[in-house]
Amino acid sequence: MKYLLENEETARLRFRKIKNSDFNHWLEFFKDPSSFEHWKSTREEPEAECKKWFGRQAERYENEEGGMNALIEKKSGELIGYSGLLVQTVDKEIELEVAYSLLPNYRNKGFASEAAIKCRDFAFKNNFADSLISIISLTNESSANVAIKNGMKIEKQTVYKNNRVNIFRVYQSDLAK
Repeated sequence: MKYLLENEETARLRFRKIKNSDFNHWLEFFKDPSSFEHWKSTREEPEAECKKWFGRQAERYENEEGGMNALIEKKSGELIGYSGLLVQTVDKEIELEVAYSLLPNYRNKGFASEAAIKCRDFAFKNNFADSLISIISLTNESSANVAIKNGMKIEKQTVYKNNRVNIFRVYQSDLAK
């Protein structure tokens, strides 16, 4: 589980491993239609989607494919979302992605940028990759803004899991300039 940011912190956030007890709280993400307005996929009932998501994170943990970290707001102690480093295959290339998802009440408050920058810095500090990506739907301006704040630039457009996306990328060498 080298890619996990367990016990890492930022000014406002603590990172920890996902717990089964997070399920009911995170279920609200899957109940909110705005969580998927930019992503096309077959949708099951929120409980089934949430269960599938938790199962995928467990697989990632077990198979060294990275995984999401629970984001705990220090001030309230509340779970506000997830962020992490994910091993992804994009256009037949293995990449390390900075990923983030927040509960609706915590969006547009800088938490995603704060978490994404921490993930980026953690990955580069530990020499996990020379560059990192974020996979973002063409219509998701909020997530694109997070990627830009994370020092990323659009590298290309492609199709990922039946969605037209921008691949944002930051190179470690770009940050040293």
